[in-house]
Amino acid sequence: MPVYRKAKEAGVFNPSDVALLGRVFDRLKIEGQSEQRREALASRIIANYLAGVTDEDELVSVPKLPLGR
Repeated sequence: MPVYRKAKEAGVFNPSDVALLGRVFDRLKIEGQSEQRREALASRIIANYLAGVTDEDELVSVPKLPLGR
């Protein structure tokens, strides 16, 4: 699963962080989604977590918002 691999690569998460990120990823992934889209989703979840969004429900809602560019 992309989120677990990316979290491990970052090397800054404890097991409870990784479990939280995995639950959020599982709630947001879409059946039949391409690997590229899943990688992007995992990256966005981790980026939001590192930016200070640590509440599970908030992490689920943030990726659904448009990027502020």
